[in-house]
Amino acid sequence: MFFPIKDDNPTFRTPFLTIFLIAANTLIFLYSKFIVPEGFEYFLVSYGFIPMRFFEGSNMAEVYGVALESPILLTPFSSMFLHGGWMHLIGNMLVLWIYGNNIEDYLGPVKFLIFYLVAGIAAVALYSVVNLDSAIPLVGASGAIAGVMGAYMVLHPRAEITVLIIFFFIQFVVLPAKVVLGIWFGLQLLMSVMGSSSGGGIAFLAHVGGFVFGYIIFRIIVSIWGRHTPSGDRQRIYKMNW
Repeated sequence: MFFPIKDDNPTFRTPFLTIFLIAANTLIFLYSKFIVPEGFEYFLVSYGFIPMRFFEGSNMAEVYGVALESPILLTPFSSMFLHGGWMHLIGNMLVLWIYGNNIEDYLGPVKFLIFYLVAGIAAVALYSVVNLDSAIPLVGASGAIAGVMGAYMVLHPRAEITVLIIFFFIQFVVLPAKVVLGIWFGLQLLMSVMGSSSGGGIAFLAHVGGFVFGYIIFRIIVSIWGRHTPSGDRQRIYKMNW
């Protein structure tokens, strides 16, 4: 197993939106864990994305023993801000910080927010293709974050990522972003093909959908705006050579 710890890419403006997303995810998790009167599990199934509920209009009373009353159309978005546990939250927020601040640096906060949310929807959409009758709630920011990772692959393939490797030993290794992200994407693709698209509680196919969306969209964005930032700062040039 390997976990990204940090990158060597500086940002030239404060990533306020990335900080806001991390704070929002954290506060919502704390609220769902300690404050919701109905309980943590109810909150997850109520505001998580459940394909059966979304596409069939079921209130899920026959599955969960209680009717879910949250707006169905809200759940593809609300699910991006829910997490099933502390490690789920911490892992996602660390990855969002590593890659998200650089993508926000390129796009600016407004465009980055739009990109982030649409990437999350793309992840939900691909997951739903093969899970239309699933009654299991899809929760987590990882689909949207996967889109951010795909964008990072386009912008900074040669950035150096410090990775923690745990495999009979514990060691920190510095690798190019294209290697780290390539291995990660390959594992998600492999797991989604070999077993369930949601094996072990992890929605691998949603990760694949988010990453592919982010990569393709940023290839298009770069072809239109070039290596300069689209915010108008003509002094900033991104080095995207592989």
